[in-house]
Amino acid sequence: MTDWRPPLALIGAWLGLLALLALTVTLAYVPLGAGNAAVALIIGTIKAGVVAAIFMELRHRSGLTLVFAGAGLFWLGILLYLGSMDFLTRT
Repeated sequence: MTDWRPPLALIGAWLGLLALLALTVTLAYVPLGAGNAAVALIIGTIKAGVVAAIFMELRHRSGLTLVFAGAGLFWLGILLYLGSMDFLTRT
C-alpha cells in the first residue's frame, strides 16, 4: 500500500476554507444590517481566491494563464451586471 500524504498547501487551503465557512455562518447571525451582504461578499471573494490559487494552481502558472483567468472573471462580471440590470429595470 502506498503511503501518500497530501501536500501541506492543500491541507492549509482546506483548513482555511473551513475557517472561512465557519466565519460566514457565524456572521450570518450577527445583525449588521446592510453590512451582512458586504461581509459575505468579501469572505466569498477570499474563498474564490484560495480555490483559484491552490486548487486551480494559478499561483504556479505563467502570466498568460493569469490574463485569461482574469478575462474570464471580467466577462463573468459583465454578464452578472447585464443580468442584474435586466432584472432591476423590469417592473
